[in-house]
Amino acid sequence: MPEVLKAPLVVEFPFTRSLGPVQSAFLTGLRERVVLGVRASDGRVLVPPAEYDPVTAEEIRDLVEVAPTGTVTTWAWNHDPRRGQPLTTPFAWALVRLDGADTALLHALDAPGPDAVHTGMRVRVRWAEERTGAITDIACFEPYDGDPPQPTWTTGEFEDPVTGIVAAARLDYTYSPGRAQTAYINALGGRRTVGERCPSCRKVYVPPRGACPTCGVATAEQVEVGPRGTVTTFCIVNIKAKNLDIEVPYVYAHIALDGAGLALHGRIGGIPYDEVRMGLRVEPVWTEGARYPDHYRPTGEPDADYDTYKELL
Repeated sequence: MPEVLKAPLVVEFPFTRSLGPVQSAFLTGLRERVVLGVRASDGRVLVPPAEYDPVTAEEIRDLVEVAPTGTVTTWAWNHDPRRGQPLTTPFAWALVRLDGADTALLHALDAPGPDAVHTGMRVRVRWAEERTGAITDIACFEPYDGDPPQPTWTTGEFEDPVTGIVAAARLDYTYSPGRAQTAYINALGGRRTVGERCPSCRKVYVPPRGACPTCGVATAEQVEVGPRGTVTTFCIVNIKAKNLDIEVPYVYAHIALDGAGLALHGRIGGIPYDEVRMGLRVEPVWTEGARYPDHYRPTGEPDADYDTYKELL
């Protein structure tokens, strides 16, 4: 049995969000070294602030300044900080109820060790040297035994308010495609497409998963399909992805390869986007050294009859 493939995989993308008036004031306040909460209908001050009342679901905008000092309500020690976390040395994740607030804020607490941290300890904000209007403007919390500082009496209105944020989302993990997809990937290296046939319903699934999703039985019989196929459905992409060197608009389609019982995804090229249609017969186009088709292009054959692919929509 060939060795099952595995490889490190990183899924990463920038998440862009526009801010409403409450979150805008909160993040702009952090830039100005001010912590703002919002008063709910029951009188509680919520920090971090919510845009809608957790009891009534109504919009709330009554901003309240709270102190940058507070009390640890609960905590957990982080022995091994990871990439992108607030501190590079061991620290505590802590829920801190700031003075004047009724809810707790989760952030890092810088302490020499777990023995130095306890529920009820007093802490204060350590501000980042460079602040841009983000939660990272609070570098961390640190132990503090003094009195709360005097408020700034801000109204929550600032010059040049923060109106949007971009947060990088990233997931690092090791992916193994399993026995069935390892065979599929290895076959693609030879410019062949291989699926697996269900011993019960006899459908050929591409890419194979090692089991039939309909019958729930294991699949093992390999079947080569294609290379030609039929466009079953498609969409026209009008938004350019930052990591793809493909000009918009372009067409992304479900393609039922000849002999397959399941349609797979592929880009359609070699034809104007507004001429792509259901039933279009296509074939793969490979680039030098590639392990999968770059795109599919029309074969010039007559369109497939709807009845030949209607079950694959």
